[in-house]
Amino acid sequence: MGTLYVVGTPIGNLKDITFRAVEILQNVSFIACENIKHTEILLKYYDINKPLVSYHKFSERQKSGEIVEKILSGQDCALVSDAGMPAISDPGAILVKEALNKGIKVESVPGPSAVTSAISISGLEYNAFSFLGFLPEKEKDKRTILENFKNSIYPLVLYVAPHDLEKTANFLLKELGDRKVTAVKEITKIYETVYETSLSNFE
Repeated sequence: MGTLYVVGTPIGNLKDITFRAVEILQNVSFIACENIKHTEILLKYYDINKPLVSYHKFSERQKSGEIVEKILSGQDCALVSDAGMPAISDPGAILVKEALNKGIKVESVPGPSAVTSAISISGLEYNAFSFLGFLPEKEKDKRTILENFKNSIYPLVLYVAPHDLEKTANFLLKELGDRKVTAVKEITKIYETVYETSLSNFE
């Protein structure tokens, strides 16, 4: 029986990867990845040539069984997402659960995480926060989630796609009232930016 390695990969700068992560990627039988073309860029940078299996949010349940069977046959698998740690607002949780249910050894190979990286440079002076990841598409589902955190004394931390920033800010303003916002963009890249504003003045 093989092992499933959950491997953290860079969130921007390709040099932000651990020695162990590179070693695992070099030595596994195959790599399950969110986007093959995206992962090929990372592997080429580190001169790694391994078989790749597509594993994204639209194929998680279908592909998980296939991947588990390969691991049960003795092959080691590295699970990676496009950026950061798999299974955290990215595909992976279903595969990990199925592997554990089959008695497969699952190892974490820690790496960058956008949420902790953003908080570390935001200046927020709290010992806790509520991480909501990406909010759902439907407004009704968004409201249901926000209702549970509306009165939280801790900062709410969200992932937002660049093209959804203004729309999300307007929705949060309507649902939560005006609040101070710290936005962190392009983490680890050339134009990394941290700025403070409010929901009513968000641009």
